[in-house]
Amino acid sequence: MSTRTISDKVYRQDTWVAVLTFLLAHVEALGFRIHRLYLDRGFYSVPVIRWLKALNIPFLMPAIIRGKQGGTRALCQGRTSYKTTYYLRSNTYGSVECQMSIVCTYLKGRRQRHGIQYSLYVSHRINVSPHAVQADYRHRFGIESSYRLKNLCRIRSTTKHPVLRLLFVSLAFIIVNVWIYLLWQYLRIARPGGSLVFRQCFPLKMMPSFLRQAIERRLPTIRHVVIPSP
Repeated sequence: MSTRTISDKVYRQDTWVAVLTFLLAHVEALGFRIHRLYLDRGFYSVPVIRWLKALNIPFLMPAIIRGKQGGTRALCQGRTSYKTTYYLRSNTYGSVECQMSIVCTYLKGRRQRHGIQYSLYVSHRINVSPHAVQADYRHRFGIESSYRLKNLCRIRSTTKHPVLRLLFVSLAFIIVNVWIYLLWQYLRIARPGGSLVFRQCFPLKMMPSFLRQAIERRLPTIRHVVIPSP
């Protein structure tokens, strides 16, 4: 049986604990030190939380609200954010103790909704208020938003060449950053309380269209095919 090294790939059949161990080994090999680990709600499980607590790594992840009256839904009550100890249980992996932050926010008409919205977060070695926990985790949403925007500009390809795929991703991020610069440089009005950016006048999908037109002016497209005479 062959021994896997940190240069190997992550496989589909790997568990979340195996994936985390693989990634943390890469980070350690690069000489980085983790001050705080942010994870997606997909990692919310007994094995992952137990493993990260055993490693004593400060981490933060959103919890999944489950149950009709019990489970984590029973924590969604009251009008004040608070912290509590919660035991996440699994029929297969047993239970693990969690430090749970319950954050209450008033929608006030946002997304055409009213009332209280509850958000739950599991943390370890993060001693801040519940609202500070949510504000801290929101920085991670910026990474996800950047990747979603990147996909609007990424070159679609079936190539498996890693250098080419990295090049396509890098070009997509460059296009997104240029678009953001143009928005804030030419389509922004400074005003008290925050700048007004006219994003609707120049959506991101328009940026690749402008680039395509500029390329076609320099390198005209072939619009007909001439069959040579016999």
